[in-house]
Amino acid sequence: MRLPLLLLFTVLLAGCAGGLKINTDYISKDQDNRVQYLVLHYTSTDSKGSLKTLTQGGVSAHYLVDEDGTIYRLVDESRRAWHAGESEWQGRTWLNSSSIGIEIVNPGYKDTPAGRVWYRYSDKQIDAVVALVKDIQARQHIRPGNIIGHSDIAPQRKVDPGPFFPWKRLADAGLIYWPQPAVVAQRMASLGNYLPPADWFQSQLARLGYTVPQTGIFDTATRNVIAAFQMKYRPERFDGQPDIQTAALMLALPDNR
Repeated sequence: MRLPLLLLFTVLLAGCAGGLKINTDYISKDQDNRVQYLVLHYTSTDSKGSLKTLTQGGVSAHYLVDEDGTIYRLVDESRRAWHAGESEWQGRTWLNSSSIGIEIVNPGYKDTPAGRVWYRYSDKQIDAVVALVKDIQARQHIRPGNIIGHSDIAPQRKVDPGPFFPWKRLADAGLIYWPQPAVVAQRMASLGNYLPPADWFQSQLARLGYTVPQTGIFDTATRNVIAAFQMKYRPERFDGQPDIQTAALMLALPDNR
């Protein structure tokens, strides 16, 4: 009797050691990457303050790019970082769970008696950001229309990475869509002197991914979204005023819904 009992005990142990058995013969075709978006920010403070805030301050980002081009990885890409806050893009909300966040050391701006003064990025920073975005995009297969700024996903409360972030550099690297000058000129010619109404601007902004009220009037919320768009694609003037050039820039970009 002892030998059969010993064999039974051995079999039971072997079963326990094998762990949970899961059949993987069938794989659903309806799936994609959890990471859908890449969001760029500035930190509003210096390097030391940025590192402290992003590691001990109740907020976080996957990467921090310092002024000398040093790239810090603070959160693994497989984990959620707390960088986006209340946010929306393409109708999807609370993007922390589906995005990678890159913070760039930059004070942002200061308000002076002569007006708001924005701080520039260093060349080494931008070189590092472009290389980092290219690396992430290739690995995570993020669509060009989903490489965005904090101001794109939260235009009512955020303005980073600001007007001095050179989005055109990302476009030149093939990472984001960009309105080509010839196409913009064609769209401006087709518009003539006709300024489209508010509901047209609201529809176009929604087509490009922005969250914008569909009120049919140029209310404050709509102007904030227009300003966010202008800051990205026409940083020399981002006052939120609807005009024909802004309309042409919108028409020169592909659908991103």
